[in-house]
Amino acid sequence: MAKKNPKLTAEQIIKALGGKENIQSAFHCATRLRVTVKDDTLVDVEAIKASDNVAGYYVKSGQHQIILGTGFVNKVYSEFATLTGTGETKTETSTGIHSFKDLTKAISDIFIPIIPVLLATGIIMGLQGLLNALNIQLNEQFNTILNVLTGTAYTFIPVLVCWSAMKKMGGSPVIGIVLGLMLVSPNLPDKWSVVNGTAEALQFDLGFTTLAITGYQSSVIPALCLGVLAALLEKKLNSVIPDIVQLLFVPFLTLAISLLAGLFVIGPVLLLVEQTLTNVVLAALKLPFGIGGIVYAGGIQLLCAVGMHHTITPVIVSLYTATGLDYINPLGSAAIAGQLGAGLAIVMMNKDKHQRAKMVPALIPALFGISEPVMYGLTFPKIKPFLFGCVGAGIAGCFAGVIGLAAKGTGASMVPGALLYLQGGLIQYFITLIIAVGASFLLTMMFAKEK
Repeated sequence: MAKKNPKLTAEQIIKALGGKENIQSAFHCATRLRVTVKDDTLVDVEAIKASDNVAGYYVKSGQHQIILGTGFVNKVYSEFATLTGTGETKTETSTGIHSFKDLTKAISDIFIPIIPVLLATGIIMGLQGLLNALNIQLNEQFNTILNVLTGTAYTFIPVLVCWSAMKKMGGSPVIGIVLGLMLVSPNLPDKWSVVNGTAEALQFDLGFTTLAITGYQSSVIPALCLGVLAALLEKKLNSVIPDIVQLLFVPFLTLAISLLAGLFVIGPVLLLVEQTLTNVVLAALKLPFGIGGIVYAGGIQLLCAVGMHHTITPVIVSLYTATGLDYINPLGSAAIAGQLGAGLAIVMMNKDKHQRAKMVPALIPALFGISEPVMYGLTFPKIKPFLFGCVGAGIAGCFAGVIGLAAKGTGASMVPGALLYLQGGLIQYFITLIIAVGASFLLTMMFAKEK
């Protein structure tokens, strides 16, 4: 297979989008180049799809989303930004949240930059599990280093969330970083130490009630909302405070008001919401007959299809930090495996060798936990294979739910996800994937045949 040329691909995409004069803004996620154009009528859709390096294309929320695949999309975006003059100054920031669709899109965009870090941490967790499975004993110093590698991202995730939320909502990212650090400051009692009874919360007598204050280690939803609040507050302060004293007062007031609101009002309420949501999801996943597994594994790709799948990330992180287990991981892997099985069937049914050669690369990212290329490039446009992929995933999710399968870490899925099951459940994990791939493949082959 010829080596992919990111510059040539970028040039082809720019031409098909109506030239660089028609490009309004551009940015990218894990697999897709997302472009907003000035005039949609100038876009040549067939020319985009005809490019050998484009795995799929669709339009959503006014964005032209071109699927290029993990890794390659970064290279194409770099060339695209150079050729068109778009860059970080033109990446997408929020102009406001006016509908439920805006809300889900904002949450998705906030968590997209964080996911690679969580994925890397999950792989390290898996390697730690491999050492334990092989009964390899490390000295105390190496264990400390491993714990730093596996624990930092989740303990300090409020910092990552506040930073990304501030950036997405048009605030100063550095203020988001500082606000997140304040939420996990060592001067506040550690949340988990308070839960385990080894530390006491700060007690504030408010007259009508006593408020217990702790740090927000591993908390996601409070950090998300505080990051958004801080960004909106900063923009408001910038509009009312004279320019000459903005540098002095805007950061101070933004941090002070946001932190106090977070510790005394918003934080305690949202922490309770987060804990309640975690308990509800955990109870649903443990419903009899694998009902929870069927619903999640069979339905998550429907959310993925409309770009809402990252809204589940706060729940996954909260669930893992609360229990030390990731019950959603095998279900998410089953969902990806279902699309892989359906996509494989489409490739097998295609008799055109050239088209089949173009289809195969869309399957490979699914092995590593990225479903967008196979879904948007193969199954979703044909509808039936996509639905059969969901059905196959639901069957596998039922199996995982019945046996209570859960990962001992989080972040990685599909083949890399196997590392998270080395301390137990590895065979059951692979059975889940085989069921998803096999059921989806057979259903697609039998009931989605095309001329």
